[in-house]
Amino acid sequence: MDSLILRTATRLLLALMILFSIFILWRGHNEPGGGFVGGLICAVAFALHALAFGVKEMKRLLVVDPRSLLGGGLLLGILSGFFAGPGGDPFMTARWIIFKDATGAKGLALGTPVLFDIGVYLVVVGALLAMVQALMEED
Repeated sequence: MDSLILRTATRLLLALMILFSIFILWRGHNEPGGGFVGGLICAVAFALHALAFGVKEMKRLLVVDPRSLLGGGLLLGILSGFFAGPGGDPFMTARWIIFKDATGAKGLALGTPVLFDIGVYLVVVGALLAMVQALMEED
């Protein structure tokens, strides 16, 4: 598609959509859907870029093959479940690391659900972009 309006809008929206997808990923890490919805938003941003500029430009911008993103996300999601093993808990039981601030009050809490959501995010982005790439590539 050769549209000046689409190309201009895509240049403006791409970074905003990716930042918003990361916000949704982070905000939703304690709630259902953060990784999935964030991954959808990121994949739509790159699909919009492919529609405006072509698949070759999307590949150049993405740098990593979408299938590698999918595999890495799947691996990360599975590995996040093994952190419960040393404590004798069942697979995929959440584990948390709580960082305290200088006063000793509870600060940032990071846990295995965050790793799982990042894995889901990468799987969704990789799967959707692999489909977009396959459907939009020209022979």
